[in-house]
Amino acid sequence: MDGAPSSIDPVQARNVYVNAITLNAYDTLYSFKYLARPYEVKPNLAADLPEISDDGLTYTIRIKHGVYFTDDPAFEGGIGRELVAEDIVYSLKRHFDPSQRPAGAWLWQGRIVGLDEWKAAGSDYGKEVEGLRALDRYTVQFKLIMPYPQLVYTLAQGYSAVGPREAVEKYGREMGSHAVGSGPFKVVNYNSARIVFEKNEKYRQEPVDIYYEGYDEATQKDTGIEAIHGRSPPFIDRLEIHFINDNSARWGSFTKGNETQYLLVPNEQVDSVLSSKHPITAKPEFANRYQIKWYLEAGLVFMTFNLSFPEIGYNEDPEREQRNKALRCAMVKAFDWERRNESFYYGLGKIFPGIITPVVPEFDPDLSMESVTRDLEGARKLLKDNGWTAENLPTLEYGSQAGVSQRLFFEQFRGFMVKIGYPTDKLVLKQYATFGDYSKAMSRSELQLVAKGWGLDYPDAENTLQLFYGPNGSPGSNDANYNNPEFDRLYEQSAVMQPSPERTAIYRRMNQMVIDDCVGIMSLSRTRIMMWHKDVIAMPDREIVGGFFMKYVDIDKSESTALEKGNKLECRYSSSLTAR
Repeated sequence: MDGAPSSIDPVQARNVYVNAITLNAYDTLYSFKYLARPYEVKPNLAADLPEISDDGLTYTIRIKHGVYFTDDPAFEGGIGRELVAEDIVYSLKRHFDPSQRPAGAWLWQGRIVGLDEWKAAGSDYGKEVEGLRALDRYTVQFKLIMPYPQLVYTLAQGYSAVGPREAVEKYGREMGSHAVGSGPFKVVNYNSARIVFEKNEKYRQEPVDIYYEGYDEATQKDTGIEAIHGRSPPFIDRLEIHFINDNSARWGSFTKGNETQYLLVPNEQVDSVLSSKHPITAKPEFANRYQIKWYLEAGLVFMTFNLSFPEIGYNEDPEREQRNKALRCAMVKAFDWERRNESFYYGLGKIFPGIITPVVPEFDPDLSMESVTRDLEGARKLLKDNGWTAENLPTLEYGSQAGVSQRLFFEQFRGFMVKIGYPTDKLVLKQYATFGDYSKAMSRSELQLVAKGWGLDYPDAENTLQLFYGPNGSPGSNDANYNNPEFDRLYEQSAVMQPSPERTAIYRRMNQMVIDDCVGIMSLSRTRIMMWHKDVIAMPDREIVGGFFMKYVDIDKSESTALEKGNKLECRYSSSLTAR
């Protein structure tokens, strides 16, 4: 991986790195079809899609029989028992137990009948929650306070992974380094440098139907994916994931030929790999040696203004507040997305207006590009017409994690703003030692300018629109502290609607509001370029839920260049796959 998880406990599955572990060691009720794009949800631990009441408030889910936890000393006699509906109830309750240090409660807070009250009353696992019950050994039921169309998506995330109470009670905080699940692999070693999986011999037999999984012969035939059709995963006996932060180290390991087997191509290597960017074409020396695929990320990069600061956002003086909006809009016009794309994303990113990403069905391809088109004359006019001069422009702090690349991002941003008369010394970089420190600064609303990236938790525009919902203000996900009553009303209206043209229309109205209010400088989705050795049968994916594809990985032994042929694979995920 290009980063290491701080915990492998599902209640801490806050990023792609933890998800890559939990989704291989544990089961979730639902997952995503391996090959289908756009993403399609499918039953995993669940026997089928949920039965939903006509009012959208009750979800009844039946789970598969004969699913077993891996053997572990936590169980009587060390033998893993069958996973039952009560395990699902217990695992979700953990997110509302402060003693578990949960990070995922926000997914279900205010959504499930009685769950918030259960927490307030002391998180007593012996007490039943009306909206989260095991009806019998193999049936779980959710009762919602209001419709929540994204519920099934949340039940595919690492946060919802199902673990046994026995393990939590035996290992306590050590669950962060000791996984006990029912997933395709079991954890046999975990430290700060790597994690080692071995095949879970008790994993249920479920033959792969590649056509059901979304197989596209036109684009995927050359990967050898047909070889897994009709077989039951996982296909490899041992999987190692190494945590390698340095891009050059990952690249060097990959190009040696018999170590790292899977790589997300670092930006600095794109020119060496590609002969053409439009269309994307690999150089023969790479195309002949590796499998190479590319796709648009399920996420985006953007910048927001923190509207809680009266210097740039909301102000008691209505006239000053209007001037602040004009300043923000001028800065939006001054930003050069084309330059940013060429400088840092090799011209391969997708620039788009607003916050609804191109990978979700609610994206509007016909939306005006005015907000992402540089207009220096328009920016200068806005400043002049609203009384802004070099002398009275506010000093603004731009926050980022420490690092050379982040400094370069800032310097380019400042260079854009200087072109419209913003004094250099009034745009100040404030760097934080770690991403954790930077995240804390955002949650504490310490910065006027916030640069960030967002990976989708699920393929629904609601996941990015919630970043501007008023009640989600700091320390919540709304780092901009945007507070627009009409936006909030529409968000609440759409939040209880099933997917429909009517909901899409509302989503697009909300997106336009964010654009018109100049809440931020938005947006760009990056293109991921994946490479892996031809003896590896795979379609790697790190989007939305990260490494769920790993259980489908196999080795073509006739093509293998590994040091030792067999079913052992070392994976330097987001960096690698290595046969041993």
